[in-house]
Amino acid sequence: MQWLNEPQQWSFSDDVLSITAETKSDFWRTTHYGFIFDSGHFYYQVAENNFNCSVRVKANYQNQYDQAGLMVRLDEYNWLKCGIEYVDGIYHVSAVLTLEHSDWSVVKLAEAPEELWLTVTRNGDTLQVLYATEADATPTMVRLGYFPPALPVQVGPMAAAPIQSGFTAEFRDFRLEALAQE
Repeated sequence: MQWLNEPQQWSFSDDVLSITAETKSDFWRTTHYGFIFDSGHFYYQVAENNFNCSVRVKANYQNQYDQAGLMVRLDEYNWLKCGIEYVDGIYHVSAVLTLEHSDWSVVKLAEAPEELWLTVTRNGDTLQVLYATEADATPTMVRLGYFPPALPVQVGPMAAAPIQSGFTAEFRDFRLEALAQE
């Protein structure tokens, strides 16, 4: 695996990736706010085929827009990030699908989850995002969207702290499995 925007503080031990997000790290393209950020921390491997990717995320979100989860990236103009995002003191399952411009959707969580289980499936020109707040819970779909069918893409854990640094995210049980070609 390799980094896009390697953070100063990170470790990988006993199958746990730990990232401390740095100030002004984020991924976003123009919509509503007018700015572009391509500075979030992304630890990825390359997927050559359709895939299922899953991870378990735990973090100590502290500041507005702190976020951690999974990312699928074709290039700086075409990507998806999903996970928990801390907005206005509330935990949200968040998915940002960017095709030149970012398109953000959120699901407000009733309480802060201990962990979040995420699954992203790539099948042709479609990305699907599922989440669960308990290990044995039935996953809930939060996003189904178009994504350019070009391959390969980069896939892996991501974290960002757009406002202030200091929050740490842990990623466990990361899996990337190829799907049969249709």
